Amino acid sequence: QVQLVESGGGLVQAGDSLRLSCAASGRTFNSYYMGWFRQAPGKEREFVAAIRWSGGNTYSADSVKGRFTISRDGAKNTLYLQMNSLKPEDTAVYYCAATEINYKRWDYYTDGASYDYWGQGTQVTVSS
Repeated sequence: QVQLVESGGGLVQAGDSLRLSCAASGRTFNSYYMGWFRQAPGKEREFVAAIRWSGGNTYSADSVKGRFTISRDGAKNTLYLQMNSLKPEDTAVYYCAATEINYKRWDYYTDGASYDYWGQGTQVTVSS
């Protein structure tokens, strides 16, 4: 069974940086796609970024391009989200997700329904 455990959230000020981690276990993830999503209070879940584990190809939401970077460390089975120049509107619970399905189009990975496994989330709060 795939398990995903996020960490690294916290309270920061606008303009600060934060790196989230997602420790993955239970499978070999070479054929997996993994993503980061976020959900702010009272809002819908929002896609942040996705990565193909094998090869490291990435896809990001326009709202975070140039500020957030998704990456992975295969040796550690860990997914990362480096967040720079944080803004108060980035405040949310951040979730990592995984699927072994190859949808062949990146836009499918922006939909949370495309993922089979989810972590419990980590809170990120950005003060102004």
